[in-house]
This record gives sequence, structure tokens and C-alpha cells, in this order.
Amino acid sequence: MATTEAFMVTDNNSNYYSNDYENELCDKSSVTKFGGNFTLVFYSIVVILSVFGNSLIIVILAKFENLKSLTNAFILNLAVSDLFFTTGLPFWAYYHIHGWTLGETACKIVSFVFFVGFYSSGVLLILMTAQRYVAVMYPLSDIMSTTSFYGVLASVIIWAVSILIASPAFVFTKVTDHTYCGYAKSYWSLWGIYQQNGLFAVSSVVFIFCYSQIICRLLRPNAQRKKKNKTLKLIFILLVVFFVGWAPYNVVIFLQSMHYWHQEEVDSKDLVAICETRKPLEYAFYISRNVAVCHCCLNPVFYVFVGVKFKNHLKKILKSWGHNNSSSSSSIRNLPSRLTIISVTSGEEFSM
Repeated sequence: MATTEAFMVTDNNSNYYSNDYENELCDKSSVTKFGGNFTLVFYSIVVILSVFGNSLIIVILAKFENLKSLTNAFILNLAVSDLFFTTGLPFWAYYHIHGWTLGETACKIVSFVFFVGFYSSGVLLILMTAQRYVAVMYPLSDIMSTTSFYGVLASVIIWAVSILIASPAFVFTKVTDHTYCGYAKSYWSLWGIYQQNGLFAVSSVVFIFCYSQIICRLLRPNAQRKKKNKTLKLIFILLVVFFVGWAPYNVVIFLQSMHYWHQEEVDSKDLVAICETRKPLEYAFYISRNVAVCHCCLNPVFYVFVGVKFKNHLKKILKSWGHNNSSSSSSIRNLPSRLTIISVTSGEEFSM
């Protein structure tokens, strides 16, 4: 969601003007048109891919896998989280073209669901990365055989924390000027921005530490060369995608947050000049945010379908759909429930 700049605008007689007057002076029509068109096309593609990929994960888990496994519990929750995140995208695409015309209640609900999906996805990626680290560095650890109760407990904690963190979006978002849906107060906007920055910072530390340790483990002489090379490439791709996707967005929103700290009295002519200098940041916001939201449709690829078992399950589903063979589907269901995690998620194969 776009942020709003905080200025106190004055004329030469030091009379304060409203935000409407600021909007009149700041001609953002070109930025808004660019953002609206770009967002509509991009979000449409992301929504289709995310709904298809994450729904397929849920189907595969329900049909073939043991949901009591902690690993499968994380994967299931990640798919649900990404779907939550995805449900908000059509509304934001509409919002950036037409403004918010759906009422304040819808504004609160959409914002809340969107951020619950956003934060739960971030927390899950951190936990899944930590679990892969344990799987490689301490393969005999008790955490690798954890099932049932701990999977449910972890799920409850993840969603409870995510709901708590996202709750200000439900309580403090307002519809102002009949078209703007967002935090009505600048300090809540700052709170939202720094929460996202904090989540990115924690994720970055966990990713760098865990995957650097996995890489060091793989570089040992006893590691198989073929598996090692494939794994190193996939880990490199995972890290590049994560940082290319989220680093620019977090830098941009952090720079935007600086405007909330520097409320100042400016002449109307000066405001026009300031608005022009900020246009590149507005363009950067739209581009970086759209790149970032791709993660909800890339997660199924990087965290699930690189696994041997999931690829086999997918092939069998496609084969059964193609031949419409119900008996084949029945026999597949009776296969042992066993998940092999490789490459991008663990660096080595292990079964659950």
C-alpha cells in the first residue's frame, strides 16, 4: 500500500492548508496511472500463479502426505498463508486504479487479512530455513522426528503471532478523503513500515547464517560432487530471489518513512518542487512492491516442488487427470507417506 507524505503546507501568510490542497499542488497523475496499470497486469498474473500453485500444494498434502509431520505442517501453513496474502491483491489492484470505494469495513478486513498472510509467510520461511539447517547440521536431532502435537502447537503460535502483529491494520486503518484506505495517523504508518523492515532484517540474518553453514557443510570433501553442485546452485538462486525481491522494497519504504519524521512548514511553491523530487521514489515503490509480491507464487516452486516426492506426486496427479483413471488414483493414495526434502530446503536428502 502506498504511503502518504506528511507536510504542513503554508502560504506566504503562514496559513495552513489541508492535505487536499497538498494533493492539488502535487501532480501525481502520471505516477498514479503508471502504478495502476502496472499493478493490474502484474497482480493478475501473480494471483493466478499463486492460487494454482498453493492450492495444488494443499491437494497434494491432503492426498499423499502425513500432515502430522512438522515439515508438512510448515508447508501446509505456508500455502495457506500465501493464499491469504494473495486474496488482498485484487483489492489493491482495484484500489490503485479507482481509489477505495468499498467502504471502511472492507478496508479494515482486506488490510488485516493481507498483513496476516504477509507476516505469517515471513515467520514460516524463517522457521523452515531453521529446520533445514538443523536437518543438515544435526540430522539425528529429535526435532527431525517431531510430529502431531508440536506441529499443531507451532501452527497455533505462528498464526496467533501473525494475527497479533497485523491487528493494528484492522483497528487503525481508515478511509479518508473517500478514496484513501490506510493508516489515518502517521505513527501507525511508521509502525507498519518498521515492522516490515524488522521482519526482513530477521529473515536476512537467519537466511545468511543458516545457508552459509549449509554451504560450508556441502563443501566438505566427502560430499557427492553432483549433488553438491546442484544444491549450491539452488541455494544461490534462493538467496538471490529473496534479496532481489525484498531488499529494494524494504529500502524504498524505509526512505518513504523518513518523510513522516520531517514535518515542516513549506511554501506552496517549495512543495511543488519537493513533490517533483519525490516522484522517482514513488515509481520505485510501485516497481519494488510488485516484484516483492511475486514471492507468494514463487514459494511453492522453491520450498516444495524441488522435492523429489512432491514432483512425483505432481506427475501422478497429472497422469491420473490425463487418463481419468480412478483405479490408478486409488493405488497412489495407498503409497507410504514419506517426504524427501532436497537441495534448496536442506542441502541433503532426508525422509519424514
